[in-house]
Amino acid sequence: MKRLRTTRRTMIATTALAALALSGAAVTTASADAPEKKSSSKGFTTTVVDFGAYTSKVEVADPKEPEDRDPTVDATNNTLAVSPNEQFAVATNSYSDHLVVIHVPSGKKVAEIKGYVSPRNILFAPNSKSFTVSDSARGVVDRISVFGFRVTQRLPLGAGVFGTAQSADGKRLYANNAAADTVTVVDLANNRPVDVITGFHEPRQGTKLSHSGDTLYVTNYGTGEVSVVDLKSKDHKVRQIGGFHGLRAVSVNRAGDRLYAANSETNEISVVDTASGKTLTTVHVGDKPYGAALSPDGSVLLSGDMKSNTLTAVDTADNSVIGTVKSGPKGALKGPRQAISFSADSKTAWVLNDDLTVAKVDVENLKVTDILGD
Repeated sequence: MKRLRTTRRTMIATTALAALALSGAAVTTASADAPEKKSSSKGFTTTVVDFGAYTSKVEVADPKEPEDRDPTVDATNNTLAVSPNEQFAVATNSYSDHLVVIHVPSGKKVAEIKGYVSPRNILFAPNSKSFTVSDSARGVVDRISVFGFRVTQRLPLGAGVFGTAQSADGKRLYANNAAADTVTVVDLANNRPVDVITGFHEPRQGTKLSHSGDTLYVTNYGTGEVSVVDLKSKDHKVRQIGGFHGLRAVSVNRAGDRLYAANSETNEISVVDTASGKTLTTVHVGDKPYGAALSPDGSVLLSGDMKSNTLTAVDTADNSVIGTVKSGPKGALKGPRQAISFSADSKTAWVLNDDLTVAKVDVENLKVTDILGD
C-alpha cells in the first residue's frame, strides 16, 4: 500500500512541476541525489530514482579555485543546451553544484536541479522530452526528464567523463573521458556502453559528430590536436589534425569538408580542410576565443571571446569578420565560452554568461536583445 501511495504522489508531483515549468511561474528545486528530496516551491515534492551503487557521493569542501571541485580533471568549462522545440534552455558550469532550467519564451528561470559536483556537458534528446548531463567528478551521465525535471536514468562511465555528442536519432551517445583518454560509445535505448575507443590525450568538452553520423571529431587538450574517428571502420581508425594553439572548441559544417577550431592562445579561428587536415586560413577574433559555434544553415560562425566579453561573427562564405557582438542596453555578455546555441532558423543565438544567465542575440544585427534567467 505504501508503494502505491508513493507512486501516486510522484505522478501528482511530476504533473504539477511540468505545469509550473511551462507557466514560467516559480523556481522548483530538484535533486540528482537519491533518495527523495523536498523542493522549495510551494511544498511540491520531487522523487528521484534511487540508483543504489550507481549513486556516487563526491564531497568538495570549499575549494580555493573553481577547478579544484573535480579531483580528476583540472579544468573549468560551461555548457548550454536549448531544446529542439526551443521551449527550454538548460545551463551550468563546472564550478556549480546545480543545473539551471529556463523557459525560453518567457525568459524565466523555472527550475534548479541540484546534487552535481562538476557538471560538464548537456545535450537534449531530439524529441525535446529529456536531456543528458555529464559530471566528471561523479563519473556519471544522467538523463533528466523535462516533466518534473527528474533523473530517470544514470549511466556510470567513470570519473573524468566530460564532453558528449549524440547521433541525430538520439540512439548513440559518444562520451569523452579526460582522465582515461577514451571515448565511450553508449547505446542510449538500452542505457549501456557498447564500445570504448582509445588513443586520445585528455579529450575534454569539444567533441562533434558529422552530419552523416559516420565521423567523430574529438579535441585533445593534451596535444592540441583534433582526432578524426572513422566510425564506419570496424576498428574505428583514428587520424590526427594538428597545428592548433590553445585548442578549445570545434565545429564541422554540414558537408563535412570544413572544420572550425578556436585557438585561445593566438585569438584565431582556424578553418581546416577535413580531408587533408590542412589549415586553409585563420580568422582573427576577440580575446581568448573558447567557442566556435556554427549556425544550422552554415552561414555564420560565432566565436565566444571569453576575456573580451564579446562574440565575433564570421561569414563562412569568405571567412571574413562580419562584426562583433558587445554588451548593450538590453544586457551584457559575461565571459562567453563554448556554450553557444542557435535557433533552428539561425536568426537567434543564446549565449551562456558566467552567472548562468543567458544572453539572447540577434544574429543578423549582432545585438544582445534580452537576458534570460536573471
